Amino acid sequence: MPPRFQFTIAATDGRARTGMIAMRRGEIRTPAFMPVGTAATVKAMKPADVRATGADIILGNTYHLMLRPGAERVRRLGGLHAFMGWDRPILTDSGGYQVMSLSALTKRSEEGVAFASHLDGSRHMISPERSTEIQRLLGSDIIMAFDELVPTTSTREVQAAAMERSMRWAKRSRDAFLSDPHSEAAAQFGIQQGALDEGLRKASADALLDIGFDGYAVGGLAVGEGQEAMFACLDYAPGQLDATRPRYLMGVGKPDDIVGAVERGIDMFDCVLPTRSGRNGQAFTWDGPLNIRNAKYAEDQTPLDPESPTANWTKAYLHHLVRSGEMLGAMLMTEHNLWFYQRLMGGLREAIAEGRLKAFADGFRARYCKTV
Repeated sequence: MPPRFQFTIAATDGRARTGMIAMRRGEIRTPAFMPVGTAATVKAMKPADVRATGADIILGNTYHLMLRPGAERVRRLGGLHAFMGWDRPILTDSGGYQVMSLSALTKRSEEGVAFASHLDGSRHMISPERSTEIQRLLGSDIIMAFDELVPTTSTREVQAAAMERSMRWAKRSRDAFLSDPHSEAAAQFGIQQGALDEGLRKASADALLDIGFDGYAVGGLAVGEGQEAMFACLDYAPGQLDATRPRYLMGVGKPDDIVGAVERGIDMFDCVLPTRSGRNGQAFTWDGPLNIRNAKYAEDQTPLDPESPTANWTKAYLHHLVRSGEMLGAMLMTEHNLWFYQRLMGGLREAIAEGRLKAFADGFRARYCKTV
């Protein structure tokens, strides 16, 4: 039987690593990008088409799925994989970020977070135990610990209090996970917090390592602090975590963010950007992002990329579809963007394996960032 969770590092280049996570539902090549399937769907894509872009794993969201259609209902219908028709690994985030960012009415306490649904105003309570339970009911392969996120602009006192509470919640999340008889089929990651403070990040990492998780996420970044500040944090944060375990940077990001984070030792990523941008007419290319709505593409008979799965359609046609609000436009643009992200990850893996990451990254930035 395939292992529950096994991470193997095949090669390193500086701080960057490439390897494989083996799980019962399949292997995940790292560095990996996880398309976001918030509400049991990667928007505008069929699961088979997501897989065809090269994705080994996708992300689902605890907050949205607990509200609609409900974790217990998904469980009765055979679990998230059967429900949405995706037979490979799924990582579910804990719902903490959405609880604190989408709900206008929240009350935080040591127990958890009481909140009003953004859908209908109904009241709910989510705690480390309930978050873990929801993720297990969904049938998640990688379960995230419940944490508290505060802005990087908060005072150090506020950041320290949130980090310390997140570590107490991490222990409760871990205890809830290990007490579940079905936990042998899944893995669980802890989330490092501490904003942009190296000392707080170290204290968080030490607490997580003491608890012991299958992998570790760097949380609390990509929330408006800017790339320079994020990279400055990533210069030390990944190194504070267990080097033998996967390191996951949550909610990142732009292609140049990903390249810089891989150089700093990150193994896993997720972001809504390629799907959301596709639905809004933005395509990612090796020469930087382009807005297909721009009039200059109205008669452009070249594809977005000759190797893209959308290569049979010209920019002129995509321009027409998107400007006309046609559903196919969002579908093709999203498919292209997910393909581009997976092609970028494949390029990074290959470059690390061959010891030429710096040349690859520098070449990518020279071409991509000239128009960004």
